[in-house]
Amino acid sequence: MSAARAEAFVEAGDQEVRVSHPDKVVFPEVGLTKLDLANYYVAVADGALRGAGGRPMVLKRFAKGLGQEPFFQKRVPENHPPYVGTATLRYASGTSAEEAVLRDAAGLAWVSNLGCLDLNPHAVRAEDLDHPDELRVDLDPMPGVDWSQIVDVAFVAREVLEDNGLVGWPKTSGSRGLHILVRIRPEWGFSDVRLAAETLAREVENRAPGLATARWWKEERGESVFVDFNQNAKDRTVASAYSIRPLPDARVSTPLDWDEVRSRRPEEFTVPTVLERFAERGDPHAGIDDAVGSLDGLLALARELGPAEKPPRAGDGAGRRVSTMPLVEVARTRTKPEAVEALERWKAAHPGVVEHLSPADELVDGMRGSSSLWYRVRVNLQHVPEAERPEQEALVADYDPWAGREWAGRP
Repeated sequence: MSAARAEAFVEAGDQEVRVSHPDKVVFPEVGLTKLDLANYYVAVADGALRGAGGRPMVLKRFAKGLGQEPFFQKRVPENHPPYVGTATLRYASGTSAEEAVLRDAAGLAWVSNLGCLDLNPHAVRAEDLDHPDELRVDLDPMPGVDWSQIVDVAFVAREVLEDNGLVGWPKTSGSRGLHILVRIRPEWGFSDVRLAAETLAREVENRAPGLATARWWKEERGESVFVDFNQNAKDRTVASAYSIRPLPDARVSTPLDWDEVRSRRPEEFTVPTVLERFAERGDPHAGIDDAVGSLDGLLALARELGPAEKPPRAGDGAGRRVSTMPLVEVARTRTKPEAVEALERWKAAHPGVVEHLSPADELVDGMRGSSSLWYRVRVNLQHVPEAERPEQEALVADYDPWAGREWAGRP
C-alpha cells in the first residue's frame, strides 16, 4: 500500500491549485477524497460560479471532517492567492470583514482545499455591497412534511412570483427543502428586499393555508413548509448552486427545471451523479442572469397587505418575546448529535408526554454562535393536555457557547 501523498495539484484554467493531503477521505460512505472534491468544483465551475461567483462569501470550514461542527470564517486568510479577490463587508452588528470573492475555477478549488464543502455567498456583488441582485426563497419543511407538500408550495411561490413580474429558478437545498432564486435589479436596499421576500411568504401562506407558513417563530408553524424570508437579511448567506452539502452521501444543492421539480428527489443528486448530469446537459440555470426583474410588484403588494403581525413582548420592560405556545427548554449543546441524545433522554423521562407529541413539536434548532453553530432543544406542549404538561426543569445539557469569550466593555 503506497503512502498517502502530502500534496497534489489541480488544473483550473491557467492556474495550478495545490491540494494538501489529497488522499484524505472526506466522505467515507462514498469514498470521496479532498482531491475528488476539488476536481468536482473545477468540473462544475460554470454553474457554481453562476451562483457564487463575484459575491463575497463566508468560508464554512469543515477542518476536522464531517463528524465535527464546522467553523465560520468571515475574513479571508491573509495568504490567499492573487486569483482570489476580496470585498469588505460591514455587518449590522457594526463589525466588518474582508471576505473572499471567487471569480474562477481556481478559486473554487482553493476554498475546497480549505475544507469548505458548500459555498455560502451573500446576495450582493462585490461591486455593489448595498443593493442585492438576488432574492432568495427558502422553502424549509417542518418535521412530518413530505416532499409532495414542499413541491406544492414551490409552485404556489412560482405563481406569486410570476404574478409580480418575477422569474423563479428552483434548486434542491441539498438537505430536505427547496430554494427558489430570483434575479432582481440592484436598485433596492436590504430592508426592501427582505420586505419583498416577507410579502411573498405571506401571499404564499394566503394562497396555501395549512400547506405553507410565513410565521417566523418555529413553534407556531405546525406541519407546514416555512417560506423563510429572513434569508434575505443583510448578514445571511445560503448554500449556493452546486454546493456539496455535509451529508454522508455527498449530496449536492442542484439546479432544476420546473418540469423536474415534481419527479426528482434531493437524494438523487450527489457528487458523482451531478458530475454526470452536468457533463450531459450543462446548467439548467444558464439563463438566470438574463431574467432580471423588479420588486415594484411585491412592494406594492406589501402596502396592500399592510404590516405583518408582530409577536407579543414581555410586559416587564425587558423587551423579550413571549411565545404564544407552551414551550419547555430541554437542552443547549455544542453538537447536533448531543442535542438529539438530550432530547431522547428527556423523552425517556416523560413517556406520558411523548404519546401526545407530533414531529413538529420537537424543536432542535441550530443557533449561530461567534464562529460556529450550537444547538437549542425545546418541546412544544401544545398537544399535551394542560394538566399533564411538565414544568420547566433543569436542562439535560447546558452548553454555554460564549464561555471564555471576552466582550467589549466587559469588566
